[in-house]
Amino acid sequence: MVANMTEDQLLVLVIKYIKEAKRTALQQLLDELHPYDFAQLYRGLPEKHHHKFLTFITPDQIADLIQELEYDLQIEILQQLGIERSSKVMNLMDNDDLADLLNELSVDKIQEFLDVMKKEDSQNIQSLMSYPAETAGGLMTNQFVWINADQTVRQAVDKLKTYAGFSENIYYLYVINDEKKLVGVVSYRDLLIADLHEKIEDLMFNRVVAVHVDADQEEVAQTIERYDFIAVPVVNDENVLLGIITVDDAIDVMIKEATEDIEKLSASGKDIDFNTKAITASFRRLPWLILLLFIGLVSGSIISGFEDTLDQVVALIFFMPMIAGMTGNTGTQSLAVVVRGIITNDIDRKTVIKLIFRELRVGLIIGITCGILIMLIAYFWRESLVLGLVVGFSLFLTLIVGTLAGTIIPLLLYRIGVDPAVASGPLITTINDIFSLMIYFGVATMFLTQLSGL
Repeated sequence: MVANMTEDQLLVLVIKYIKEAKRTALQQLLDELHPYDFAQLYRGLPEKHHHKFLTFITPDQIADLIQELEYDLQIEILQQLGIERSSKVMNLMDNDDLADLLNELSVDKIQEFLDVMKKEDSQNIQSLMSYPAETAGGLMTNQFVWINADQTVRQAVDKLKTYAGFSENIYYLYVINDEKKLVGVVSYRDLLIADLHEKIEDLMFNRVVAVHVDADQEEVAQTIERYDFIAVPVVNDENVLLGIITVDDAIDVMIKEATEDIEKLSASGKDIDFNTKAITASFRRLPWLILLLFIGLVSGSIISGFEDTLDQVVALIFFMPMIAGMTGNTGTQSLAVVVRGIITNDIDRKTVIKLIFRELRVGLIIGITCGILIMLIAYFWRESLVLGLVVGFSLFLTLIVGTLAGTIIPLLLYRIGVDPAVASGPLITTINDIFSLMIYFGVATMFLTQLSGL
């Protein structure tokens, strides 16, 4: 029934069932929904129906719902449930998601929730909460299945069946020794096609790709992406298996990191979304814009320094916005390429040199093409070959400079340990404005005699 319904139709039906207190009908409807659809439904419900809706659904459904919602709605649900029912729901949540949620609360509130949880779950959550945010430790879950190398396939399958509900991921079985050190990995597929009496040590892969517990979350996401893993194990300095990170968490990291880079590239500041208040958004953007304002004054001083040139060749004014704009555009394009490349590639000296020369060639091709085009436009507009050559040659040079600036600046920042995304688009554009005007008016001044009177 749900498959053929739109979100609006589903919402109307759910509200109808809530108003008429049709619990069974509501449950049958919700049983067909994925957690994501469940969360979308809750977001769409009028706030006055939230409490009654929560009383109609099971703790398992509430746990799935909470894990799909943003922090504000998660807290709203916990407050409506009360401590006792909240503790039952928390015991059903994935440990990593619960740790992330509790980390946002006050110390007193955290302790209040931990005190009413199962002792084992409480200890696991506190262990996860001890790791820094945005690291493998802060991202991992300690709900996974492990086996010993001397066990048989039959024993491994039996254990997998027993703990299937406990583990967040059953695609891999991690093999540990008596010291809990990671020594191998077996896929679920390998178990399915193996003889039941075979030993795990004869099936397992001994070379296990793992991440250190202190590794940055972006490094973890890159590892999963490069190896096409569904999950990756997390170990400490002694190679003791501490937890696993699943692909869904890696995707969340990639989206988060990409969002942060876009914010930096646009110099819009962090944490600005559709719901951010105007005054808050303004103050988060102002620091960058004030900096760029003062840098932009340099452009004005350059123009004032060439007043004599402009007085004698008024036609030059027409091409100023185009020269500055094109230089900024090509710089921003190169910046985006470099930032994306740094995220997905290992950066070494050979790669850097190759990239710079590639972008230099790109700048030359773009510069020649656009330079010739604008030269012809300027020539036919004012019937002046000299003006065409000045504008075309200036654009050629500025596009090369803009491309190289957009490439080299983020690479330099990366080299000194600064996030290259902070070399934002507006910053590159402003710097390139300065270079482009200096080149444009410098070239024009050299040919001032020939240009006079245009």
